[in-house]
Amino acid sequence: MTMYYTVTMAESAAVDLEDIRAWYANVEVPEAGDVVVKNLVARIRTLREMPERARMVPEFEESTLRELIEPPYRIVFRLDDARVRVVRVFHSARLMTSEEIEGFVPLSG
Repeated sequence: MTMYYTVTMAESAAVDLEDIRAWYANVEVPEAGDVVVKNLVARIRTLREMPERARMVPEFEESTLRELIEPPYRIVFRLDDARVRVVRVFHSARLMTSEEIEGFVPLSG
């Protein structure tokens, strides 16, 4: 039997999606921004099933902080019991810091 997770989005992730849309609008291709955000949201919805398939965020190596890649973006989320919380959506060229991840406290070190 398939387990379904509740997927929520932090305000920081919602702001990231709006910033992505705005960036495309600023370079005068707003339709592309709409498509990119639509694809990101569709990918986020897939986290409802088997979110553990996503890799751990390499910068942190914490099992509860994971990411899906939707080129050229990284969808970063927390995985706790039956809940997925998307916390950021970053361009994949960026490295993340703990300050950028809402409420993140590393387990190690």
